[in-house]
Amino acid sequence: MIAKDEESNLTRCLASVKDAVDEIIIVDTGSTDLTTQVAKDAGAIVVSFLWQDDFSAARNASLELATGDWILFLDADEALEPESVQILRQVVEGEEEGYFIKIINLIGSEGSIETSPDLVFRLFRNKPVYRFRGAIHEQIVDVILENNHQARFQIAEGVAIRHYGYLNQQIIEKDKKNRNLTIIKKELDNAPDNHMLRYHYGIELYRSDRFAEAAEELIKAANNTDPKTVYYPKLLRYIALAHYSAQKYDWALEAIHLALQFFPDYADLYYYGGLIYLEQKNYAAAYEWFYRAISMPEQPAYYAPFSGSRGFRAYYQLGQLAETFGNEEDALRFYLLSLRDNSEFTIALYAVVRLLNPRSNPEYTKESMEKLCDFCTPESQRLIGTIYFTEGAYRLAYEYLEKIAASSLDAYTSILKAICLIQQKRTIEALYLLEEITPGQPYFPLAMLNKILCFWFENNRTKVRELCDEFLAMGLSSDTGAVVAMLKDSLYKQNSQPPAILGAEGIALIKDILIRTLDLGYVPLAESLLARLDKHCLQQNALELARIFNHFDQLALALTYTEAALEENVDSAGAWCQMAEIAAKQARREEACLCYRRALSIEPCQPQYYVKLIKLLKLMRQELLAEAAVKYPNIPIFHQLLEEEKNL
Repeated sequence: MIAKDEESNLTRCLASVKDAVDEIIIVDTGSTDLTTQVAKDAGAIVVSFLWQDDFSAARNASLELATGDWILFLDADEALEPESVQILRQVVEGEEEGYFIKIINLIGSEGSIETSPDLVFRLFRNKPVYRFRGAIHEQIVDVILENNHQARFQIAEGVAIRHYGYLNQQIIEKDKKNRNLTIIKKELDNAPDNHMLRYHYGIELYRSDRFAEAAEELIKAANNTDPKTVYYPKLLRYIALAHYSAQKYDWALEAIHLALQFFPDYADLYYYGGLIYLEQKNYAAAYEWFYRAISMPEQPAYYAPFSGSRGFRAYYQLGQLAETFGNEEDALRFYLLSLRDNSEFTIALYAVVRLLNPRSNPEYTKESMEKLCDFCTPESQRLIGTIYFTEGAYRLAYEYLEKIAASSLDAYTSILKAICLIQQKRTIEALYLLEEITPGQPYFPLAMLNKILCFWFENNRTKVRELCDEFLAMGLSSDTGAVVAMLKDSLYKQNSQPPAILGAEGIALIKDILIRTLDLGYVPLAESLLARLDKHCLQQNALELARIFNHFDQLALALTYTEAALEENVDSAGAWCQMAEIAAKQARREEACLCYRRALSIEPCQPQYYVKLIKLLKLMRQELLAEAAVKYPNIPIFHQLLEEEKNL
């Protein structure tokens, strides 16, 4: 292998191969850390090599030192899977000239790591004429075939490599994107007809978010590549992804349809086709394509399928679509299937809890979730506690957060516990937790804000003024400072400050405080806080505020803010839908129908409005039939229609 400044990865890599190989050779290209010492301690032969922006040159230097019959080459950020060790020694007893090995790429960051398998050529016979070619994404298969026309290659079944180099932190530390682009561009200038090199260049452009350029280069590569080439499925997929990421949806769909002519069982193509149809609000097509994705067979490794495209991700999107059409039963089923496929896909867990409505149905939600999952570890207790917290089920959230042992409790979780206590009006216990977080700790500002809220909810002007002055003296962002000043001022009848003009950060903070205030039932306090906000700022955010008031059944205030939203934009479909929901709750059914109709006239592609209107009309029909059945008890048709309606 070749290495530079890889001390953090090398121990893992070398430990994984020590029982699988007879010798380890490392070419160091200029490490300034302990890479060479780690390698020597593991028994490796270590040589220095002057880096020349050429991976093949460095690889070939290592081949010159190899004495065995076979070469296995790895990168330092890779590791051989434990079960591969014995299989590897069996594989080399065959007649093949080389082997493709399954590689499992780990993608993402800690807490959200996913896998993407692929096939790579990593094992071949050690012959002097077999040498690498290419400054980057170095290749040797073509070289072997040029020197041995009868050479046969196979997949080394049961052997796998785990690749850590696509993890976000690894990419940041090594500046891989810029390094790779520079080297490949230089190489491509010297060999413009090298289609594989152009493919890799397009991939690096895509990873650097240069989507239009990526699509252009990838199309050039595809037009000159044999469809039987091992990377051709990925090439066609990335053309579609580049167009999709550039928001060229029609071009992306065209690329997907073309790719499916070559690879009709490629689940990634159906999954991304579904996402594109979602963007275009073609919900029927999106549903069909996600369903096709989950019906695809096991994907071959050379497809390099993205994690979840034929499983948990597609199921989740089907759940989202079911929710869009008001079918919560189907939505719940799809979310559960998503979790069954990947129990760590927590976004589906959030969706399940949301549908169960833990704020209104805490005991039922708890019982249902404990049948689904075993929340016995600190990590699982923190997760479900946080999900319940997000849904405003503070008592339930506290119950699980309280189970976490003190040794596993971090400052942020302590603050969540304190907030849960505040929302249960257990102020003294909350303050005790908040006092444990001292100045200098990262979450001290959040703890300080919640200390202020403890006393603000109790209308303790003196304590609020004292803590606000102390907090403001710490030097806050303009938005946070403005919100703290609003809290300080809102307990007095007269405004001592000019109306606050807030940005996104401040508005998000105000909405969070508003939700918690209304959850406690302190409606006048909520009104007093919003009275300190600039009128134009208030009007710009009126619809979001209306939704919050409506959620807590403060219908008069919800109506006031919805009207303000319509003053700001009379063609806001969302505002007309909000107006309809308020009217329906107030039993103004006909007016609600008209408002839904207005929303549909503005956004006819939104199925939610149809669903809400249909449900309302069904309710109105039931009420009308019930009224007729009472008024005309001897006319059977009304009773018959009423029973039929109830059974629908």
